[in-house]
Amino acid sequence: MEKPTVALVYQAVQALYHDPDPAGKERASVWLGELQRSMYAWEMADQLLQLKQDVESCYFAAQTMKMKIQTSFFELPPETHIALRDSLLSHIQSLKDLSPIIVTQLALAIADLALQMASWKGCVHTLIEKYSNDVSSMTFLIEILTVLPEEVHSRSLRIGANRRTEIIEDLAYYSSTVVTLLMTCVEKSGSNEKMLIKVFRCLGSWFNLGVLDSNFMANNQLLMVLFQVLQRDETSTNLHEAASDCVCSALYAIENVDTHMPLALQLFQGVLTLETAYHMAVAREDLDKVLNYCRIFTELCETFLETTVKSPGQGMGDLRPLELLLICAGHPQYEVVEISFNFWYRLGENLYKTNDPALHGIFRPYIQRLLHGLARHCQLDPDHEGIPEDTDDFGEFRMRVSDLVKDVIFLVGSMECFSQLYSTLKEGNPPWEVTEAVLFIMAAIAKSVDPENNPTLTEVLEQVVLLPETVHIAVRYTSIELVGEMSEVVDRNPRFLDPVLNYLMKGLREKTLASVAAKAIHNICSVCRDHMAQHFQGLLDIARALDSFALTTEAAVGLLKGTALVLARLPLEKIAECLSDLCAVQVMALKKVCVILPFCNSFDPSNGKAADPTVWLDRLAVIFRHTNPIVENGQTHPCQKVIQEIWPVLSQTLNTHQADNRIVERCCRCLRFAVRCVGKGSASLLQPLVTQMVSVYQVYPHSCFLYLGSILVDEYGMEEGCRQGLLDMLQALCMPTFQLLEQPNGLRNHPDTVDDLFRLATRFVQRSPVTLLSSGIIVHIIQCAIAATTLDHRDANCSVMKFVRDLIHTGVSNDHEDDFELRKQLIGQAMGQHGQQLVTQLMHTCCFCLPPYTLPDVAEVLWEIMVFDRPTSCRWLENALKGLPKETSGGALTVTHKQLTDFHKQVTSAEECKQVCWAIREFTRLFR
Repeated sequence: MEKPTVALVYQAVQALYHDPDPAGKERASVWLGELQRSMYAWEMADQLLQLKQDVESCYFAAQTMKMKIQTSFFELPPETHIALRDSLLSHIQSLKDLSPIIVTQLALAIADLALQMASWKGCVHTLIEKYSNDVSSMTFLIEILTVLPEEVHSRSLRIGANRRTEIIEDLAYYSSTVVTLLMTCVEKSGSNEKMLIKVFRCLGSWFNLGVLDSNFMANNQLLMVLFQVLQRDETSTNLHEAASDCVCSALYAIENVDTHMPLALQLFQGVLTLETAYHMAVAREDLDKVLNYCRIFTELCETFLETTVKSPGQGMGDLRPLELLLICAGHPQYEVVEISFNFWYRLGENLYKTNDPALHGIFRPYIQRLLHGLARHCQLDPDHEGIPEDTDDFGEFRMRVSDLVKDVIFLVGSMECFSQLYSTLKEGNPPWEVTEAVLFIMAAIAKSVDPENNPTLTEVLEQVVLLPETVHIAVRYTSIELVGEMSEVVDRNPRFLDPVLNYLMKGLREKTLASVAAKAIHNICSVCRDHMAQHFQGLLDIARALDSFALTTEAAVGLLKGTALVLARLPLEKIAECLSDLCAVQVMALKKVCVILPFCNSFDPSNGKAADPTVWLDRLAVIFRHTNPIVENGQTHPCQKVIQEIWPVLSQTLNTHQADNRIVERCCRCLRFAVRCVGKGSASLLQPLVTQMVSVYQVYPHSCFLYLGSILVDEYGMEEGCRQGLLDMLQALCMPTFQLLEQPNGLRNHPDTVDDLFRLATRFVQRSPVTLLSSGIIVHIIQCAIAATTLDHRDANCSVMKFVRDLIHTGVSNDHEDDFELRKQLIGQAMGQHGQQLVTQLMHTCCFCLPPYTLPDVAEVLWEIMVFDRPTSCRWLENALKGLPKETSGGALTVTHKQLTDFHKQVTSAEECKQVCWAIREFTRLFR
């Protein structure tokens, strides 16, 4: 990009915001993005801010400044840093009245500069000294002081742990000055709402960083102002939200209650005074305020959770906060109680771990009241028509209730609760919506009730299957869900199998109940496999007529899964014929699609699912996946013949749709389960399948072929006669793969290919290491792996690291195989060639490229390198560490000599892998 004029940049910004032609906007956006990535952005942004022509151009310039400081600060020589700081402070002062969003962007730019610019000492003190006496500067001063603590842990800034510690200590030192400034603002501005909101936001930001002195804050007037605002009925919504956020931040900051006792006590007592204000908000039907109060009460309970469990009812283990949460649970809007779910879940977890019956007894009444409230919240509207919706907000709320009930039910007792719920239905005659909600909660806990000799459970099952078809459709829907959850009871009481299946079949024939009935039948098949064998013909009839029922794709596949599970329990001699029958419908449909579709340009969804091959491929896949009969050694697998017969149709499907990644992926998945189903029995498919895979992959490199290749290597890699053929397959697949990955951004653009390539390579290492290590392709695979270690993609990176780890491990683990010495020698050669490069790349990668969750995988690789050859790896690591930068571009020290030598010692003297992992975690924080 050539250096543009400021007029041209201004013109592009105008086009971005005002060009009526979308194509013009898009061109402007692309050009401006290119400008922002260039060196000229610094100067252009500065000039636009000086010109101050309009909000749009100033916003673009301010945002550009912030972005450049965050991501490209290294572009500026150190001698320009002071000029940049002075220029930004001048801009924020001259633009303070133009727009709040511009002030925020510039405040972020100043904060990010202060964090990176080591030579700017005591920035908080400097700013307060410079601007605190000028009332007109107060808005932007507080904005800078708000975003500064927020940016300390920003992911966009890699300032490192040393600099971060230095900054946090500096901010802690000046924190009381900031709080005093905020209190002065409140006193001067009186009841100016905008200023109060800014003050509370700023205070919350300092609480979040955890640098405020709790003794100082406990006695500070600002805390009183905060609670006064929350107690006042006339407080506006925006101010109320800001005050609530601030109290929540304060409560979160004192999570370690014992070290913040004075502040903890003030906050505890302060929050308890808000009960009246909560009731007033309920009376005024002010939902926003009600939700804010509930957030505060929940945060209070979370903060004092451990104290409450340790000493319930005593001191700050006072149980009144739980009463407040239960009051909130009584609010008619379900969104209110939902806020507290995480607390109830954590309370349940804590009590489960302590396993103290006396303690459980104290909390049981609270959980009983909560469950009672939740059952009421789960009720549908009396005028609701149709079945309960799963996917809307209320449906998702009910699913969360179901999960929570499962987590806390042990405190009340599953059986006791189940019986109580049932008695409310048996003894009263509740309206349909109450019945449905009770059945819904019963379904949530049915699996946790012991099914052995349980008369209540059998009675419930008996009554549910007798429900008349005249009851509300939602009641029938949920009763079918309950029956599905009670499959263990059916298994223990097979006399119920027929009435249950009849009941579910009625549901299956009705459009709105078909899918939930199919899911219940699937559950019954999974749990009652042996009892269901006598009903296999009925299941086969359903499977043949699957598309005559109004089923979702998931429900149809679930039904076939259930059928396959039962099929696997039939006598071996019957399995082949029954499997053939079960697959016939899908195979016929695939044949038909292969004949019709070549004459269409592409798959048209309007033709319905019959014309979509993936429907039939997914159904075949689920059948192969779950038909797993027990076959003794020497017996022919009963599914072998069927799969051989089906192969030509799958092969034809693959050929016909070779350009369509979606269909090819499903085809490979289907073949994967077919191969897994019969294991070595699929040998006759190996040659034609590999030939076809390689042939299609040359033209259409779908990564699923690599995955399917890994399955074949897993099944056949230990067979002497197959090894060379599998190696040829690997080499043929690698060539197009390397071409794809060597393109610009190839690794980043094709993470699935990286993932599947290294799954395939890892399978080879596991099944036939010498074959791979002796081949010419191994050098290229290792080089590709070293390059791919930088890839920030969870699955792909995990596969790469596993490959490298397993590869080195083959030279470490003496598994008493004849080829161990040869493996060790081959790994030694590979490491001699690539070891230094690998260790250097791994250190660079974990310091600058990868998120923390990937570090255990890196640690495993380094550990294996150590175990393989400790003296050499010590040298490699030392060289790698020498190459790391010791200072940031802002002049701050990234890593000291002592930190480097300590890390080297920790890794090289480690006696187990987790010590390496801890060392890497600590060390890489210096670069984040």
